[in-house]
Amino acid sequence: MNKFLSLLGFDPSRHSVKVETMAGLTTFLTMSYILAVNPLILSDAGMDKGAVFSATVIAAAVATAVMAIYAKLPFALASGMGINAFFAYTLVIVMGYSWQQALAAVLIEGIVFILLTLFKVREAIVNAIPLNLRYSISVGIGLFIAFIGLKNGGLVVASNATMTTLGQWTPTTLVAAGGIILGAVLLALHVKGALF
Repeated sequence: MNKFLSLLGFDPSRHSVKVETMAGLTTFLTMSYILAVNPLILSDAGMDKGAVFSATVIAAAVATAVMAIYAKLPFALASGMGINAFFAYTLVIVMGYSWQQALAAVLIEGIVFILLTLFKVREAIVNAIPLNLRYSISVGIGLFIAFIGLKNGGLVVASNATMTTLGQWTPTTLVAAGGIILGAVLLALHVKGALF
């Protein structure tokens, strides 16, 4: 067991198995929405939901394992929720490319991104962005993901007059609203694990 833990960079003098296990479980539960949202978004582009689900799971598991074993960092990696929406709703639905063509564009973008990282250009770009703008990007992505959750939970629906409006109260929307309220109360009370 100690050999396995040392492979992951675990130092018993600085880390606790219990704390690290809880942190890992919290991270998994916090990120698990991706397993539902990614297939929903990409199926709008015409991709098979089951295949996208499987690819999401495999990619996240392999990337996280590489991060743990090679980099020895406790970071979970998964599909980006911004690029998949751009992929589905902009490249495929608005611009009219097939999902296969859009996937080729994402592959090229990934290769360019790796090259930018290797040549330290990405770091220079990130450092050139003002700190307030970096924070606002994170907030914008969070609001976008929250909006998708509200839409899929039925709490928000389309409206011709105001673009969005409150949805009808159904068992699904009641469960969604209850989950949001429960999460808010747990966070306000500073309950450990309220990311669950």
